[in-house]
Amino acid sequence: MKKIIHISIGTIIVLIGLLLAYLAYLSLTYYRQPNLKLTPYNQQHTQLTTNTPYRIATYNIGYASYSPEYSFFMDGGKYSVAFSQEDVLTNLHGIVSTLKNLKLDFACLQEIDQEATRSYYQNQIDYVTKKLPDFTYTYGQNYDSPYLFYPFKKPIGRAKSGLLTLSKGNIQQAKRVQLPIETSFNKFFDLDRAFTISDIPVQTGKTLSLINVHLSAFTKDKSVQAAQLKTLFRYMASAYQQGNYVLVCGDYNHDVLGNSADIFGKSKTPLTWTKPFPKQDLPQHFNLATQNLAQKKIPSVRNLNEAYQPGKTFVSLVDGFIISDNIQVDQLSVKQTNFNYSDHNPVVMRFQLLP
Repeated sequence: MKKIIHISIGTIIVLIGLLLAYLAYLSLTYYRQPNLKLTPYNQQHTQLTTNTPYRIATYNIGYASYSPEYSFFMDGGKYSVAFSQEDVLTNLHGIVSTLKNLKLDFACLQEIDQEATRSYYQNQIDYVTKKLPDFTYTYGQNYDSPYLFYPFKKPIGRAKSGLLTLSKGNIQQAKRVQLPIETSFNKFFDLDRAFTISDIPVQTGKTLSLINVHLSAFTKDKSVQAAQLKTLFRYMASAYQQGNYVLVCGDYNHDVLGNSADIFGKSKTPLTWTKPFPKQDLPQHFNLATQNLAQKKIPSVRNLNEAYQPGKTFVSLVDGFIISDNIQVDQLSVKQTNFNYSDHNPVVMRFQLLP
């Protein structure tokens, strides 16, 4: 009996030691990337002009891991990593084909992995940019997470992931701007957050400031989401005051329509990522583009608590565009992909820069 007790105590001590060592590893390897300049690659030489129709899409590609059958553990589902490397490549192929078929001049992609356990270490930035060789691009890291040993049966592992901005015009300069996040232990799960600004010259001498953003989804601290939006709005206003055209594209993890539950006939119980977007707090001279989206009733996101079941799975609209008043929206829609390659559908806009 004493021998069994000694073995049990020894096992407990070892487990506690391993836990403390792991917590120390998380703390020591955790860091936040500061504001920094980004390098534009593969420069194109098309110059933007006023009164010319352009097409742009914003698309959270869900690190090419969210097939329709997929559910995610943080949403109450089953899985933590993609089904297989082959599945990731199949989804990447579908994502690129979708972007090509949209005949775009610009694209903003979120949740694109550079190196991650969850997507079998496929460098998705390389994959996408090689398949779309006619675009200048900038990449800004959103987060570089240490290895998360959770869930225990199939850990999500480590992830280096971010924001990819593609432009047919040359990008003169670009930067990454850090966003506020939680400072509690929750920071290891909701991860770092940032947005990127890519400045694209216009023939008139002005600049189009194209902002790509992905706000926090799982934080329960409302002040963090409010602080993120406040930081974003401040940079938008500053760019506009400099005389720029300002176009924000991204996944806001807020209900863009404000009443998506009514429009899509879904539960009104709010999730951490379905609070109404605070349009009333937008800076002067800015609007959230929503033209005809409610009438068309095509969602941009699905819940990952279960495999996708059309008509049953919770859906909403959290992706889209914020535009300054010197930009004219000609057309706005959500491209229906039936969530075949991601838990999001791309949102597409045709616009013009006003003289």
